[in-house]
Amino acid sequence: MRIAAVTDIHGKLEKVKRLARILEEERPDIILIAGDITNFSGAEVARKVLKPLMDLGVSLLAVHGNCDGRDVPELLEELGISLHNKRKEVNNTGFVGVGGSNITPFNTIWELTEDEIMEILRRNYKPGDIILSHAPPKDTKADRVHSGLHVGSTALREFIEKNQPPLVVTGHIHEARSVDELGKTVIVNPGPLFRGYYAVIDFDEKEKVVKNVELREL
Repeated sequence: MRIAAVTDIHGKLEKVKRLARILEEERPDIILIAGDITNFSGAEVARKVLKPLMDLGVSLLAVHGNCDGRDVPELLEELGISLHNKRKEVNNTGFVGVGGSNITPFNTIWELTEDEIMEILRRNYKPGDIILSHAPPKDTKADRVHSGLHVGSTALREFIEKNQPPLVVTGHIHEARSVDELGKTVIVNPGPLFRGYYAVIDFDEKEKVVKNVELREL
């Protein structure tokens, strides 16, 4: 299975259109969007941003980010692509989603306590599933800000350490574009699409293992 991983679009429609042209040629099996589709905007903006990718006719799953408007999760539900607090299967592979972020100093729109994050994961996850989370796990390459602080989710890290999902696709921390590992778990922060970044991941759905990750630029 070839996965196109996208995060932190922040309303940049032109970047989405450029990505859609690339993916139209490559035809991934699924597109995963790890949140912040908009930059504090609502469903109307999110719908326009998502349309070029939806029009590809490729399976698509998304979670909202902490900077998406109040009605964005409702739109994702309406479009049938929401993965927040859900488990869905595509190509015999399970996907579990956590939208929003862990608590930040900025009081953004969608923030969850660590207990809430853990409960979502425990409720939905089955062995071998891929996790799509806007917030990255704590103390990894994917959650390090410019100052050097690690600001990710402790609950997500604890869950990964205990359950070893094969793949976690995340975002949120724009400067933490990276591929990292926690035990057998591969963690991918594609980098923000608003800066032209995305990732392509080859995943063996039979073995439930990541075969290759490419961090790409438009």
